[in-house]
Amino acid sequence: MPSRPTWQGHLKLSLVTCPVALYTATSRANDVSFNMINPATNNRIRMVPTDPDTGPVERSDLVKGYEISKDEYVLFDDADFDKVKLESTRTISIDTFVDAADIDRLYWDTPFYVVPDKGVGAEAFAVIREAMETQDKIAIGSLVLRGRERQIALEVRGKGLVAYTLRAHDEVRAAADYFDDIPAAKADPDMVEIAARLIGQKEADFDPTGFRDRYDEALKAMIKAKSKGEGVVAVTEPEETNVIDLMAALKNSLKGSAGSTAKKAPAKKAAPTRKTPAKRKSAA
Repeated sequence: MPSRPTWQGHLKLSLVTCPVALYTATSRANDVSFNMINPATNNRIRMVPTDPDTGPVERSDLVKGYEISKDEYVLFDDADFDKVKLESTRTISIDTFVDAADIDRLYWDTPFYVVPDKGVGAEAFAVIREAMETQDKIAIGSLVLRGRERQIALEVRGKGLVAYTLRAHDEVRAAADYFDDIPAAKADPDMVEIAARLIGQKEADFDPTGFRDRYDEALKAMIKAKSKGEGVVAVTEPEETNVIDLMAALKNSLKGSAGSTAKKAPAKKAAPTRKTPAKRKSAA
C-alpha cells in the first residue's frame, strides 16, 4: 500500500462515522516523460518564476490571484483558503443511494481505493460496506479534493470500497451537439448480418493484461537506441484505404477473422491488479 494517501477524513452514513483514507487506484509511473534540454549544453532548463518588473522571485513568496478585470486581481493566501472549510473538506457524507445503471458512464472519472484509516473504525466501515452490498446500491456523496469539491460515487469491491469522482453536469458536453449532424443512412440488412457475425468471431472475455501502448513502447525503444548511440528506425505509417465495395470488405474481413480465430483459445478473465536521473548523453 502506498505510504501516503491522497485524502484522509471520515466516511459518514447518517450517525455512523468511521475514519478512512483514499489512495489513487491507478498509476502513470511507467509513462515516458521528457524534460526540456538546451542542446548546446545538455543542461536541463529550469522554469524560474519571474516578475516582469523585478525579475526572478521565490515560489514560496507567491500567492494566488483571481483576475476580476484586465490586470486586476483578488489575492488569496493559505489563510484565506483555510477559511473556506466545508464539511466535505474532511468528511464524505453519503447523501443518496442509486443503481449503478442510473449513472451515465460519461460522468465516471478518477477511481480511488477507500480503506479504514490505519484499521481504526474497521467495524463501522464493515457495517456501511455490507449494507451497501446487501442493497446492491452505489452511494453518492461529496468531498473536497485537490482544491475543489467533487461529487463521488462509492461502490463495494472486495473488503473495501472504490470511490469514483463524478464529472459535473456542465463538464459533460451534450451528445446531440455532435450526433445530430450525422447523416441519416439506412444500413443494408445483409451487411449488418455479416458485421454481426464478425463481432461474434471476435468475442472474448475482457482481459486488460493484454492492453499495450505501442506508442509508449516505441518511444522507450528509441530512448534505448539513442542512449547507446545507435541509429533510430522510423515506424512506417499504415497506408490509407478507401473502401469502395463495403459488402466485399465485410466478406473479406469475415473470412480473415475466421482464419485467425479458428485455433484461438478463449481469453481468460484477468484478476484485477492492483533517483534523480543522470544527465542525458548527447544524442548521436
